[in-house]
Amino acid sequence: MNHVDVDLLVIGAGPSGLFATYYAGFRGMRVALVDSLPELGGQVTAMYPEKAILDVAGFPRVKGRDLVAGLVEQADTAGAEYLLGRTAVELEHGEDEVRVTLDDDTVVVAKAVLVTAGIGKFSPRPLPAGSDWIGRGVEFFVPDFEPYRGKDVVIVGGGDSAFDWAQSLEPLARSVTLVHRRDAFRAHQRTVDEVTASSVRIITKAQVSQMRGTDTLTEVELEVDGGERVVLPAQAVVAALGFVADLGPIQQWGLETEKRHIVVDSSMRTNLPRVFAAGDITQYPGKVRLIAVGFGEAATAVNNAAVVVDPTAHVFPGHSSEG
Repeated sequence: MNHVDVDLLVIGAGPSGLFATYYAGFRGMRVALVDSLPELGGQVTAMYPEKAILDVAGFPRVKGRDLVAGLVEQADTAGAEYLLGRTAVELEHGEDEVRVTLDDDTVVVAKAVLVTAGIGKFSPRPLPAGSDWIGRGVEFFVPDFEPYRGKDVVIVGGGDSAFDWAQSLEPLARSVTLVHRRDAFRAHQRTVDEVTASSVRIITKAQVSQMRGTDTLTEVELEVDGGERVVLPAQAVVAALGFVADLGPIQQWGLETEKRHIVVDSSMRTNLPRVFAAGDITQYPGKVRLIAVGFGEAATAVNNAAVVVDPTAHVFPGHSSEG
């Protein structure tokens, strides 16, 4: 059994977790970072590496992969131990420590734990008509735009991902059609307006009823409200229907939760001693789920955890620009 002893264990290697890892090192803590995914970057790396992120301070526009690269470079300065491809399964409290067991039987002994697990484990919502075409024309995420160059692409969904991918693929694909079952969208209005003004065809009150082809996908049939049938050429379909999130074993730790989110106070403390949380996984009055907000919460959590790790420390670390 492998034992890892640190001051702070960060669970979740998305943007908030990476920044928390850096900041823990900045505060002089020994830190370990665990994530069930095999790569750093969490949901951004797994699903949206090419997505343009527009709401991070200091970056008018930054690709997901570039933001993660900068965060990883920053986190590396902490000298953290990365425990990737492993899931935190059990949490036990000692007198002045927390013991977290991973699914490979590694035991991490930490003076404090910070949960930055985003939405937890996630799986895409299925597109019933496309179940036989997964990997043969149907995908759920678009980590790379180049395979769609010159193709007729149908994107199914009405959220941010659907519109972001429609906007990004429009210059590369032969055609892009966005199909949504309602005539109202969940996506950011600015993006909706930009896609509406582009060459992307938008068909609402419609659902994919059939997909056809021999070895590869060639066309998609839609059933439009009112009974109309529309057939579209398509060599690629992106099912951007969202995903089902699951906190997994974390739900069994005794944390107070609200609709699959961990309840925290203004210092990012949970109801469990020595356990903090930050980022999209948290819930409190007025919560806004943005990457930029997660960075601030990560710093708040780490600074408050510093006092738990070392009672002689101060919550406020001083400004990094001070000599």
